[in-house]
Amino acid sequence: MTVAVVLFTSDLRVHDQPVLRAALRAADRVVPLFVRDEGVRRAGFDAANRRAFLADCLTSLDAGLRERGGRLVIRTGELVEQVCRVVHESGAGEVHVAAGVSRYALDREERLRDALSAERCALHVHDAVVTALPPGRVTPSSGDHFAVFTPYFRRWQEAGVRETLGAPRSLDVPPVDSEPLPRRTDVPGVSPGVAEGGEDVARKRLTAWLRDGIESYEELHDDLAGDATSKLSPYLHFGCLSPAELVHRAARKGGAGAGAFVRQLAWRDFHHQVLAARPAASWSDYRDRGDTWSTGEDAEAAVEAWRLGRTGYPVVDAAMRQLRHEGWMHNRGRLLVASFLTKTLYADWRTGARHFLGLLVDGDMANNQLNWQWAAGTGTDTRPNRVLNPLTQAKRFDPRGTYVRRWVPELADVDGGAVHQPWRLPERERAALDYPDPVVDLAAGRDRFLRARGA
Repeated sequence: MTVAVVLFTSDLRVHDQPVLRAALRAADRVVPLFVRDEGVRRAGFDAANRRAFLADCLTSLDAGLRERGGRLVIRTGELVEQVCRVVHESGAGEVHVAAGVSRYALDREERLRDALSAERCALHVHDAVVTALPPGRVTPSSGDHFAVFTPYFRRWQEAGVRETLGAPRSLDVPPVDSEPLPRRTDVPGVSPGVAEGGEDVARKRLTAWLRDGIESYEELHDDLAGDATSKLSPYLHFGCLSPAELVHRAARKGGAGAGAFVRQLAWRDFHHQVLAARPAASWSDYRDRGDTWSTGEDAEAAVEAWRLGRTGYPVVDAAMRQLRHEGWMHNRGRLLVASFLTKTLYADWRTGARHFLGLLVDGDMANNQLNWQWAAGTGTDTRPNRVLNPLTQAKRFDPRGTYVRRWVPELADVDGGAVHQPWRLPERERAALDYPDPVVDLAAGRDRFLRARGA
């Protein structure tokens, strides 16, 4: 009987799973395999919040496979070495895996292909698994990728997303040894509010979102207090949900909200195609602006205040505290805290990107790094010198201060919009607050940034 290995990476699902379906078509038996890769740990991406969420995802995936007569095989170590061991133990003639775009994923694929060749085992890499559209599917008339979103989105819409695949009814797994499934409770240092992971939870959340949330998405997605986003990004990051399925189901729902939601999925694909074409953009400026980021003790103290949510600007601090508690942050919050760090404090965007990767459940190289570069003006933003004023943002997207009071309890008793400028309260009220003064003057910070950019 023929055997194929399904190497799960960022596609931890059984519904609309092209890698699994391809392996089932190619072989009589399959080995669903996940390797707890030591290379990921050494690279610093094995953050506690993602490890905890991953443990949930693997438990859910194993349950989904068992419902169909299979099971998940877990191994720990160097990924290439562990895959080759499973190939040898099972007699597999093929390995199937989803394509990635990060430098690490591309290097992993190359090393895996070389090692499997020595085992006389074929490697099949599948596109449109992690993204709705493969990174190279649409390109401009000149160049290998789109550097501006709007023309990319037009072509993305024209290209169309592949049809979705049903979950397999059954699968047969040969007798290959497995380690126990990891458990969330064994992971130290997890943020207290990290959501539960897994495909079963993801599909329930998606159904509820399509029923109750998507219609108002265009109107409310920037409302910080309203909490009206889908919160599906962690499930997309781990592949518990198929982006192609999300596009189709949103399109069937129809309406302005669905259109705005699909546009965000296209943004995700856009960043993947940028990183696929420019892998160095993970840590290097996509567009070098000649920045000389602030350094020194005062600069580091301001950055540390930003990390802790103690900048003295309540809406910035609220977003940073949400991140620390949930391992997730509202999209509008991400934009304004990134602008504050890079354009008001004039701190290196890589500092912020590292902090986010240390806490975000949905943190990945394409979306995290390129969104940070967009905010810093070193990425694909067509207005690289735009500065988001946190007071203006707060008045527009949290006018009553509800979001701030939710996450900054020191200011819970400050009424209405006054919560956004506690330094303007009467001296007696201000003295009673355990809350810092602003770490920087907004106008001075903006002017310093614009002078540095020559704007």
